[in-house]
Amino acid sequence: MSIRHLDRLLEPRSIAVIGASIRAGSVGATVWANLHVGQFAGVIYGVNPKHKVLGDVAIFAQPADLPEVPDLAVICTPPETVTGLIEELGRLGTRAVIVMTAGLSAEQKEAMLKAARPHVLRVLGPNCLGLLSPHHGVNASFAHTDALAGNVAFVSQSGALVTAVLDWAKSRRIGFSHMVSLGERADVDFGDLLDYLASDSRTRSILLYIESIEASRKFMSAARAAARNKPVIVVKAGRAGSGLTAAASHTWALAGSDIVFDAAIRRAGMLRVETLQDLFMAVETLARFGTNRDEVLTLMTNGGGAGVMAADAAALAGIKLQELSHPLLTQLDAVLPPTWSHANPIDIIGDAPVARYTQTLEAVLQDRSSGAVLFMHAPSAIVRSEDIARACAPIAGEATSRVMACWLGDAAVATARQVFDQAGVADYATPEEAVRAFALLATFRRNQALLLEAPTASENGPPDLIAARASVEAALDDGREMLNELEAKAVLTAYGIPVVQTLATGPTPDAAAAAGRSLTYPVVLKIPSPDISHKSDVGGVSLNLRDEGALRQAAAEMLERVRKLRPEAPIAGFTVQSMVARPMAQELIIGASIDPVFGPVLLFGQGGTAVEVLGDRAIALPPLNRVLAREAVSRTRVAKLLAGYRDHPPAKLDAIYDVLVAVSQMLADLPELAELDINPLLADHEGVIALDARLRVSRKQDAGAAHFAITPYPEELAETVQWNDETILIRPIRPEDEPQHRSFIEALQPEDLRLRFFSVRRELPRSELARLAQIDYAREMAFIAVRNLPDGTSQTIGVVRAVIDPDNVDAEFAVIVRSDLKTRGLGRILMRKMIAFLSGRGTQRMVGYVLRENEAMRKLARSLGFEPVAAPTDADAVFLALNL
Repeated sequence: MSIRHLDRLLEPRSIAVIGASIRAGSVGATVWANLHVGQFAGVIYGVNPKHKVLGDVAIFAQPADLPEVPDLAVICTPPETVTGLIEELGRLGTRAVIVMTAGLSAEQKEAMLKAARPHVLRVLGPNCLGLLSPHHGVNASFAHTDALAGNVAFVSQSGALVTAVLDWAKSRRIGFSHMVSLGERADVDFGDLLDYLASDSRTRSILLYIESIEASRKFMSAARAAARNKPVIVVKAGRAGSGLTAAASHTWALAGSDIVFDAAIRRAGMLRVETLQDLFMAVETLARFGTNRDEVLTLMTNGGGAGVMAADAAALAGIKLQELSHPLLTQLDAVLPPTWSHANPIDIIGDAPVARYTQTLEAVLQDRSSGAVLFMHAPSAIVRSEDIARACAPIAGEATSRVMACWLGDAAVATARQVFDQAGVADYATPEEAVRAFALLATFRRNQALLLEAPTASENGPPDLIAARASVEAALDDGREMLNELEAKAVLTAYGIPVVQTLATGPTPDAAAAAGRSLTYPVVLKIPSPDISHKSDVGGVSLNLRDEGALRQAAAEMLERVRKLRPEAPIAGFTVQSMVARPMAQELIIGASIDPVFGPVLLFGQGGTAVEVLGDRAIALPPLNRVLAREAVSRTRVAKLLAGYRDHPPAKLDAIYDVLVAVSQMLADLPELAELDINPLLADHEGVIALDARLRVSRKQDAGAAHFAITPYPEELAETVQWNDETILIRPIRPEDEPQHRSFIEALQPEDLRLRFFSVRRELPRSELARLAQIDYAREMAFIAVRNLPDGTSQTIGVVRAVIDPDNVDAEFAVIVRSDLKTRGLGRILMRKMIAFLSGRGTQRMVGYVLRENEAMRKLARSLGFEPVAAPTDADAVFLALNL
């Protein structure tokens, strides 16, 4: 990932149009005209050997003839010219190019990138519409109109969508900080622009139109970083599910690409919407109503029909309508006619005068338990909508974080809508749209919360990796991809997942009967075969066999049936297992597979033989912990059954979460793991037990932590070191460390906090603490020093942190040690650990700001080789750097 020279692309001081023209309908002519019509304050050059002038502007034959090196060049020439132009521009010193040219072959694109690479010349495109940066007066595109300046950035994989959104937004006076058409994304892609826009002061929210993602880890890392700073809202094409191809595995068949993308968006803290209309509705909601944190909604209307429509929409979206409190009912009875609804929705009756509106709105807002308020009005001949709006706007304007408005109609309510708009109240065209916006906001809050969770550790102990690998390697050594049932269950057992006792037998009824004598009846008989993915499809499972005679008969009938239906399938024998009697249990499925874009993924849902028909499943991206596992489970319908009902007590949910965490760890540890189904996994109040497991391995090794879309915890960086007279552990920080980190911060002296954070701070807010503990290891590292206490607990005694820029050039560090342990060499140990880590990942410099009065830190830095660097900085601080 890189943001190198993206400022030249999005905020250029000079622009050259290669292929500038006045030929009507040509790209070169349109770009040339758009740049001159705009308010660009810099210099615009034209390059075209066929022209001396265009209008009254001198045109140059080639880039080398230009009087200065342009920051940005826009190429509108044939495919065969692009590589040569890139090479020439890079040599001159241009660092950003937009290639609008379409039709480049794969070889031409590779040659273009090869020419750009030595100069770190950034390429947008090819085959793109260009970009618009309205605050800088830049319209380097062939769009049909200019954009208004605003605080929304729109990045699109489709140029046509840029023009459509541009037209739509301009008619509604919506402005943009940047609009970018990515085209074929040969160089600059979503990840690069997310990194840039995340810190762009003119951008308050980021909108993405996505058709496909290639570099999933880069995208996820940039998306998670951007979503921490500002709302990121996504529309993705391809929801219809072309990725839902049939496969042998339940999990693989269910884990289609679009639902995996959904899981990725959720995990990154972004919000996905289904339509472009919803995209801008979400922008409106987040801009004007985004600080709302209410989970319930109160409806206020002058017409029963509008209230019913809103209530129906709320029910379908899972939004709770708040029951009116007794004090509020009493207050409303005093100002409303006897025929009012006396419930939520609050119907104030169609003949309501202005005073009835204001009194009702004030009463509802005074009662904090009413949550968010949807104010709805349908025009009538009794009182003008404009008068109602002018009376209610001051009330609603004082509570914009709680009020949503819906003025039903068009011309009759246009002025009223404008009055509320000027008061800063979020406005929606229909009740359903308003409720959908409230539901989107709730989803956005949940997604954001995943970025701030402090997970607890799984109760599973460390896996028996030797035993798990033995089963995997046994299958691969035999030339098999499918593990047999015993091997698959051995892998589960190695990861602490309870499995039912299972015995393997020969392929005869006598052998099955012999195995049955080692178990307690009733038993289950199965016929495993590497060619039969789902045994029940061919009658390969017999349940509840109560004695040896029933077992023998079932074995004989099963052999005959399977040989008839699948004569080609090899049958090495049977498996016999105890019949598990758990009448209160739910049948679940937990699985894993490899998505072609996002790599290893997990599945959870309702299990059994009808798993595809039920379609009740949730997808999650590893690595997982209990918090993330709980969130995945909560997205399924079976979660309601697991919570308990009637005579069914709640299931032991932590046991389910730990199976998901164990499978996540399996995916990290076993790169050969291609598909896994645990189906059914029985879950009840006693815990869980796996009745069957199907596991496929592959020498391609597409699993493993290296293929995770989200960088997992780097366990290998932990080490024990000798510090004075004790042994301590230096390891990367984990999300689970948040409580321990809070204790560490609270133990610091105020003066040490001031030297670390450059301000007087008594405590850190929960959100900041969570961010300190839950980091993206792809772009940040924090090593903590941990000592063991006599009572068996551990204690954080120091931390060093480095935030690495997207180009891996500079890493800004900070270090702090417990106040009572300073001057004992711990800071040096931590700094050396970070220096070694950054050197190993190829970072060029380690830099940091240190207060001039912090002589101890400056002395430590000097002893490690840091030197002061001239840089714009606060007069009270020194900028230090160490070349790595």
